[in-house]
Amino acid sequence: MEQRNLLLAVVASIAILLGWQFLYETPRLEKQRALQEIAKKEQLAQQGTAKPAAPNAGAPAAPTDGATVPGAPPADAMRPAAPSDVQVPAAPVAGQAQAARPPREAIMAGQSRLQIAAKRVRGSLHLKGGQIDDLVLTDYRETTNPSSEQIHLLSPPGSKNPYFARFGWVTGDAGVRVPDDNTVWTADRPTLVTNQPVRLTWDNGQGLRFVRTITLDENYMFSVTQRVENSSNRAVTLYPYGLVSRTGTPDILGFFILHEGLLGVINDQLQEIDYDDLQETGKVQAKSRGGWLGITDKYWLVALVPDQKSQIDTNFRHTLQNKEDKYQVDYLGGAVVVQPSGAGEVSNRLFAGAKEVRLLDDYESKLGISRFDLAIDFGWFYFLTKPIFYVLDYFYRLLGNFGLAILLLTVIIKVLFFPLANKSYAAMSRLKQLQPKMVQLRERYKDDRTRQNEAMMKLYKDEKVNPAAGCFPMLIQIPVFFALYKVLFVTIEMRHAPFFGWIQDLSAPDPLGLLMAFGLVQWDVPQSLQIVNIGIWPIIMGITMYLQQKLNPQPADPMQQKIFMLLPIVFTFLLGSFPAGLVIYWAWNNTLSIAQQWVIMRRMGVSASGASINEEPPKAPPRGNRKAKEAAEEDDKPATPKGPVKGKGKTTRRQRKKR
Repeated sequence: MEQRNLLLAVVASIAILLGWQFLYETPRLEKQRALQEIAKKEQLAQQGTAKPAAPNAGAPAAPTDGATVPGAPPADAMRPAAPSDVQVPAAPVAGQAQAARPPREAIMAGQSRLQIAAKRVRGSLHLKGGQIDDLVLTDYRETTNPSSEQIHLLSPPGSKNPYFARFGWVTGDAGVRVPDDNTVWTADRPTLVTNQPVRLTWDNGQGLRFVRTITLDENYMFSVTQRVENSSNRAVTLYPYGLVSRTGTPDILGFFILHEGLLGVINDQLQEIDYDDLQETGKVQAKSRGGWLGITDKYWLVALVPDQKSQIDTNFRHTLQNKEDKYQVDYLGGAVVVQPSGAGEVSNRLFAGAKEVRLLDDYESKLGISRFDLAIDFGWFYFLTKPIFYVLDYFYRLLGNFGLAILLLTVIIKVLFFPLANKSYAAMSRLKQLQPKMVQLRERYKDDRTRQNEAMMKLYKDEKVNPAAGCFPMLIQIPVFFALYKVLFVTIEMRHAPFFGWIQDLSAPDPLGLLMAFGLVQWDVPQSLQIVNIGIWPIIMGITMYLQQKLNPQPADPMQQKIFMLLPIVFTFLLGSFPAGLVIYWAWNNTLSIAQQWVIMRRMGVSASGASINEEPPKAPPRGNRKAKEAAEEDDKPATPKGPVKGKGKTTRRQRKKR
């Protein structure tokens, strides 16, 4: 019964893995690939038909961006309970399909823009509305090909999938004009460069002068200071806000170990909201002191960072406009009362860039941003995953290669757990020596499971062997394996990190698959066949796993032996789609384990088969000595109980002679 249950469990596990691959993962990836191909064709067609703008032509009428500006409470309210919504008209022109929109370059041509030419980003800020809607990350590209496109993070309204950020003011005072998406700002310089602030100004014609000072550091943090100067004869109450708006649901990996969507730290607690969940709820509101909120991809983040000491109202929103999903995060700050001949000022920040671990940690410590490092999804094992990353990063700085860093980390882990592993492998070697006795006990008590277990436990006690000791190396390996998997999967530092030879991206699967003759034949393998298109490193890993199993004590039951022999094959196909860095780690760890276990077994005088190395084979009896030969054969026979056997009415000839 136990054998059947074990076999059924293994078969069910394999069926689940294959079913997940063929019924869910493969169709999802094929759909994603088809959408990408359609998008590329549309982009090429648009580039071929788009006409360049005439020089000195006036800026075209920009479509409204569809953002939802937080509403202001009445002017006499000390603190709003919840801001009301003020809807801005939808982004696309009526009847304009998403696929027919012109490329971003054609949209921005002729517009009044403040250029951004910083150390790690380039792009522009639209002076009409004052929103940051054009940003390219110059340090990162779409693929490992150095000539591939750089990462386009933000896109202007009117383009395909607009993505932008904006700061501003709202007021509850009737008749007071505040900047909106149609406001044309005036910049004091044409280009925003690193650590050189740019001032944007606008006068509402009612005695209020709005000044917005923008500074960009050496990386991806914008500092935005909003100032209001009041030259009128009455006080004005204003409320600062910030928003990030994104149109269209991006293609996400859909892995349960990674969050992609809306997130933020509200009252020092991380809040993650999936796209589909927000589609159902429509809106999520909360009050917070400080914190941050934004929209995250696997490697990229656009986040609002208000004053960490201010009380804010936060919103996560979803709307459907012209059959397009629109997602927005925004916050509304506390009231700023500007007296006549006075001024009011608030400071905010915007992060728009790559989620680099050390960079986020640096912002958290120097700028006091609450738990900013949680923008990277290190998961439940945060306490283990992040230290492993820092160790890998340190080794990378020493060796210059993340692959070598993984190999060195594996050696360090082996050294740290060397005493425990030694005890485990010694126990496994003793178990291998005891296998012949264990087989005899199973044969002797094959019809009495209780007595068999009692005899086994007595054997373990007499020989001072712990049968569970062999599980310790695997138990140690599992959390490290999972933590390393998270590091390879979620950290941008591992993205496009090369090893040697054909491995040019440790975060991607081995590219030389079986169906490609390991690189000799180049063709586009269908996604449905990727599960059998295993690479070289997964095969190496499977071989090392098989060799390690041969050193371990084998189950006495033949069925269990066959099941265990199948495990290396199952894991080879299973890990074939995993990041190459993880497979390299597993193969290297198995190799070190094999070497360690083999040395221990040799010291204990145990061969791979379990036989004693120093034990001399039994001498054959001399020819012609029939009695000695019969005695040897009698010794080899299993012991039989004395007296007649139950259920047998007959006695043997020898017993009758004795009587």
